[in-house]
Amino acid sequence: MKLLQTTSSATRRSVLTAVGLAAALAAGGVHAQAAWPAQPIKIIVPYPAGGNADAIARLISSKVAASLGQSLVIENKAGAGGTIGTQQAARSTGDGYTFLMTPNAVVTLTPLLRKVPYDPTTDLLPVAMMSSSYGLVAARKDLPASTMGEFIALAKKDPGKLTFGSVGPGTATHINGEIVHLKAGIKLTHVPYKGSAESLADLLGGRIDVIYDPVALAQIKAGNLKALAVTSPERHPELPGVPTLREQKLDVPGGSWFGVFAPRGTPPAILARMDAEVSKAVNAPDTRAQMAKFSQYPDYKGAEVFARDIREDTAFFKDLIAQTGLKIE
Repeated sequence: MKLLQTTSSATRRSVLTAVGLAAALAAGGVHAQAAWPAQPIKIIVPYPAGGNADAIARLISSKVAASLGQSLVIENKAGAGGTIGTQQAARSTGDGYTFLMTPNAVVTLTPLLRKVPYDPTTDLLPVAMMSSSYGLVAARKDLPASTMGEFIALAKKDPGKLTFGSVGPGTATHINGEIVHLKAGIKLTHVPYKGSAESLADLLGGRIDVIYDPVALAQIKAGNLKALAVTSPERHPELPGVPTLREQKLDVPGGSWFGVFAPRGTPPAILARMDAEVSKAVNAPDTRAQMAKFSQYPDYKGAEVFARDIREDTAFFKDLIAQTGLKIE
């Protein structure tokens, strides 16, 4: 009986010790999560420096870093229309120290057109939407067309002669152009680049004829390029004299959004904190004016609404591809 009492006491002590250890570990985990971020955070941008994706990421990251008191380090990982950097983010450890900042195509569009090395529905967690863009149709300065009507007439004279640049096959800057061409009944030759900075440079140099990319805003305002149309539903506040595609009898969806994603497995508490920090950054008083410089406007949406919008956008593009027969050659 005494042995039983001794064993029972030992058991109780073991149980109490185990409970205490579990509580300590749990407390340590909570503390570790509460202490986030304890080191610099990597922000993967799947396009080169100098384009709109890079500009948005740097703007929001600088504001989040100031609020968190920790560095956010931009890593430009370009190639394959944004899918190389997206793959790297998707395969990263979900420890709260890697995030992806990207436009919508690598999540909602490109995976519908070709095989990509990640699953956007399971490998990436939506954190927050940051902005939306005023899409632009920009032409080289000496192109003998100043309206979409003149541009379409010029393209019909010699199908395939005119060229348009994009940041890669299956991206919004590619597909938006193809949709315009389908609707207008014209054919242009596609010239893909790694990023907006490269396509913009070749447009300025006269090596291509047009781009469907808001990155052209500053050069249009400087008089170095022509704006043929705004692809967004409303006119661009920086270019109030440029009509939309819809006003020019082309009912074409346009524009794109930029959002933040995390690798699968990132702790919910960290996702919520980053969401809150992005909201604070996007809604800061000076953000609208800063975004307008690269043809963006603040359009914050939290994780739940953002995830819903992603599903709706993906369904829209799926139907559009089925209706138009769009494909990457």
